[in-house]
Amino acid sequence: MKDSSPAITLQRANEHHLEGLAALYSDPRVSRQALQLPYQSLDNWRKRLGSGEDYERVLRLVALHQGEVIGNCTLEQNPRVRRSHCGSIGMGVASAWQGQGVGTRLLSAALEIADNWMGLQRIELTVFTDNQPALALYRRHGFEVEGQLLGYAMRDGVLCDVYSMARLKRRGR
Repeated sequence: MKDSSPAITLQRANEHHLEGLAALYSDPRVSRQALQLPYQSLDNWRKRLGSGEDYERVLRLVALHQGEVIGNCTLEQNPRVRRSHCGSIGMGVASAWQGQGVGTRLLSAALEIADNWMGLQRIELTVFTDNQPALALYRRHGFEVEGQLLGYAMRDGVLCDVYSMARLKRRGR
C-alpha cells in the first residue's frame, strides 16, 4: 500500500507548494468534495498561505509524491478564547491517490499535532453525507456524527447536506 511508502512525504505547506495546491483543487473530483471553488488563482492560494493567520494556530500540511502535491490537510485552532480547546480540519486528496492511504497519513499527522502539541480536546469537520470513503476515514480516527446540516453547500448545482462530525478527546483517552 502506498501509505507506508517512503516515496510519500508530508511537509508544512509553503510558497513552493502553491502551484500544486492550485492544481489539486482545480480537479473538480477533488473540489466537489471540499468547500473549495475549483480553478482558484495562484494569488488566492498565496493569500491563503500568507494571510496573517497565527502560524502557531494553523497547520497546513501537504502530502508529496516525487515533489508533486497529492493531498493536503489543514488544522486550525479556534481563535476564540472559550473555544481555544477546539480545532477544525479540512482536507483533500488527488483523485488518483484516493483510497491509497494518503488521507490516513495526513489526518494521523494532523491529529498527532492536535493532541500532543496543541492540546486540542475537540476536533470538528463537515463532510458531505454521500462521501462514504471520507466518512469511513473519519470514523476510523474516532470522529462521530453529531448532526446533519441540510442544504449546507452547493455542489453540482444542488444544495447538499453534510454531517457535522467531531472527535472529542475525553479524559483517559
